[in-house]
Amino acid sequence: MLKKLNYLLVALLLLPVISAAKTPKFYVVSIKTTVGEIVVRLYNETPIHRDNFVKLCNAKNYDSVLFHRVIKEFMVQSGDPDSKAHEPGKLYGEGDLGYTLPAEILTDIFHKKGVLAAAREGDKENPERKSSASQFYIVVGKKLTDQDLDKVELRISKSNKTDNFKFTPERRVFYKTYGGTPHLDLQYTIFGEVVKGQDVADKISLVETNEHDRPVKDIWIISTKVSLLKERKIKKLAEK
Repeated sequence: MLKKLNYLLVALLLLPVISAAKTPKFYVVSIKTTVGEIVVRLYNETPIHRDNFVKLCNAKNYDSVLFHRVIKEFMVQSGDPDSKAHEPGKLYGEGDLGYTLPAEILTDIFHKKGVLAAAREGDKENPERKSSASQFYIVVGKKLTDQDLDKVELRISKSNKTDNFKFTPERRVFYKTYGGTPHLDLQYTIFGEVVKGQDVADKISLVETNEHDRPVKDIWIISTKVSLLKERKIKKLAEK
């Protein structure tokens, strides 16, 4: 009897440890830019893109890389390794790392304001919608109306060769309330979202640009820092 009680006591003591071990963790990346910090959480649902981004950040691949393409009410784009040169007036956006990533496009992840997604070549050159190894964008977007969303549904149906694409009621509410870029849904891999510093991305999107959407005054990534955190700590980080 005493032996059974001892086993029970040990089991009860181990419960918190087992529970903690099962609590999921997420990679969180602090992107320090010349105009402020943006913190993103990477999705576990897109492991190929998650692990690649973590690898590049840990290797300091993004240090000194420009935000080379910035469009108001749309997105801010970075990740071209060639842009580390900061050559005045040069058109960046063609640089990469010599490999692509297979698409991880999921139907339940959409282009809401603040998501982190991989850039890529167009469908004509890239029908499999493989992602750039290093270039990414953060959605700024804008709020849309039901009429806007109706048009986007038709556009997505055409591009995906289906005649029945529809936004869920919940997604419609989000796009109308908070904004985003719904026309990109199901076109690009989304692999994370901003948890702190969306105001910095918004600020970048509003700067003066040249005819190629490059900021007149260069903005770049100073450094990146990777952490592995539980949801509770991420929420606390976002509240700071």
